[in-house]
Amino acid sequence: MATATTQKLPVEPKVVHFNPSAKQLKEWALAMPNARKTDFGAPNVQTKVLSRSKLSTYIVTDDTSKHSDRCMTTADGKKWAKLQDDYIKQHEMIVVDGYIGNHPKHRTATRLIIEKANANIAGMQQQLYYPISEAEKANFEPTLTVIYTPNLVAAGCPDDRLIAVYLDQGITRVFNSDYFGESKKGGLRMWNKLIYDKGGLPMHAGAKLIPVGGKKKGVLIVGLSGTGKTTTTFTNQNGSNPIQDDFIAWMPDGSVVASENGCFAKTFGLNPDFEPAIYKATNQPDAYLENVSQQASGKVDYFDESYTKNGRATFTMSKVEGAVDASELKSADILLILNCNDNIMPAVAKLNTEQAAAYFMLGETKGTAAGGKAEEGKALRVPGTNPFFPLLHAQQGNRLKELLTKRPMEVYVLNTGRIGGKDDDKRAKKVKIPHSSAIVKGIAEGTIKWTKDKDFGYEVATSIPGIADVDSDLLQPRKLYAAQGREAEYNEFVTRFKADRKEYMKKWPGLDPAIVKAVE
Repeated sequence: MATATTQKLPVEPKVVHFNPSAKQLKEWALAMPNARKTDFGAPNVQTKVLSRSKLSTYIVTDDTSKHSDRCMTTADGKKWAKLQDDYIKQHEMIVVDGYIGNHPKHRTATRLIIEKANANIAGMQQQLYYPISEAEKANFEPTLTVIYTPNLVAAGCPDDRLIAVYLDQGITRVFNSDYFGESKKGGLRMWNKLIYDKGGLPMHAGAKLIPVGGKKKGVLIVGLSGTGKTTTTFTNQNGSNPIQDDFIAWMPDGSVVASENGCFAKTFGLNPDFEPAIYKATNQPDAYLENVSQQASGKVDYFDESYTKNGRATFTMSKVEGAVDASELKSADILLILNCNDNIMPAVAKLNTEQAAAYFMLGETKGTAAGGKAEEGKALRVPGTNPFFPLLHAQQGNRLKELLTKRPMEVYVLNTGRIGGKDDDKRAKKVKIPHSSAIVKGIAEGTIKWTKDKDFGYEVATSIPGIADVDSDLLQPRKLYAAQGREAEYNEFVTRFKADRKEYMKKWPGLDPAIVKAVE
């Protein structure tokens, strides 16, 4: 333990613990009243807040023209900062230091200051930061700081919670949420701006290397939480190597920067047969679990949704079989944009540059428990599938088009949901994990045969090794609808999608007209 005067902090805690060991953090986490120990020895904490608090998140600024999302004035920001500072003076806090990114040019010194009463958040964040050396600890100076008080109510804010983002200061303040995601996102949201200012594009994406013909192809997997991003990243094709689970930066020189040293994976429905790498990494004593159903014996149940579907786990990348250091990913060859749909989106479509930027901007998917009850099960559009981009959303689409023009790579949109109807519609067909894995393998190996779709202009597959003829309607949904006498319904979707997408693009002032035209 150290006093608050040992290092300069932006707050003055009653007591502060600088960079406790992983062992100490786990002990504190297991001592929490809402924590239980699993049968494999990991802490499993049940939180009050079950998902990200989008409606409670504000950029602190007096110039709202630079941001697409909610803002609050700097005057209000100062009031909230003082309230939190005064609260911290009476409480015991933990400091965890580390880096977002391990690329020598782009690693960003980051600090979490969190109430000791919520030590699990400190332990989880320690797993996700790239570590600092012993020599760096004494004089560590963060570029980004997250100040986190899960037990301080932000009265008057939506749900009495607040995430205030002071981009100019490099500080995010979190009030009254004990959901770990706010710590993780707090740093990454600010990192997004730093990367954009350097000419890069931050992406809500996983990354992997797939061996093909003696070489390894770099694959980026973009997707909103719950669309299958982690699953697609860790599913094995040709002995593929996972690199990153959740956030990367694509830089102007073509390099790819990984952001985190670990994973924050959804656990609902976790199946060792289909997701063995995630399952093994989760079921070990060094993991941290959050809101996973657990029996009195300590045995966890990944299929019980009685409390929430948004159960989570963190673990370091070192616990993932086949994972390699991010430095091995020199550049990207393939970009996959995940879309969890339930009507006429094919299992895979090949995109040109303008279409790629358009579908990236559309960010179409079906909401999951990660976004709370307001989003779960509903059709969503999230620009860039990145809910944490703190600037103008048009900048994401424009930057992707710019980088693709300079550094071309293959881009595809993958539907990881269903075709022909929702979960309870017997006419619908599910795009299963083996289907998606066969598609990714076929893309990497170049073995897919394509034809142009007459309605949307992208290319759809006519055949893919590993996908049986009986499932060919997953590749061309019009076949499924025609076989079921639903051609009129299909055509109605085509007309509606084109009109809706064009209208949606108009929401983002400054978006390149060529990107808008790509969805007409």
